Amino acid sequence: MKKTLFVVAAIVLGALVVGAVDNIHPFGEPGTVPMDDYFIASALRDRSSENVVTSIVFDYRGFDTIGEAAVLFTALCSVTALFREGRKKP
Repeated sequence: MKKTLFVVAAIVLGALVVGAVDNIHPFGEPGTVPMDDYFIASALRDRSSENVVTSIVFDYRGFDTIGEAAVLFTALCSVTALFREGRKKP
């Protein structure tokens, strides 16, 4: 029974992996998204920024950037606490 369940699960997982790999666009060909044209056309007008990447990271996706910074800060504090040497009692 367990062997049959394992084989069925392996076949389903293999089919999912093959389906996912089949839908990946070729390496080196950038995918196009309708928002790309909007960001390129509106970055200077909406955000007064000539650098489109800066306007996306800091203006359009500011909350996401703050969240990523919070996660990195938490990871840094955790690693620091983990590797901190304890105080030795005399």
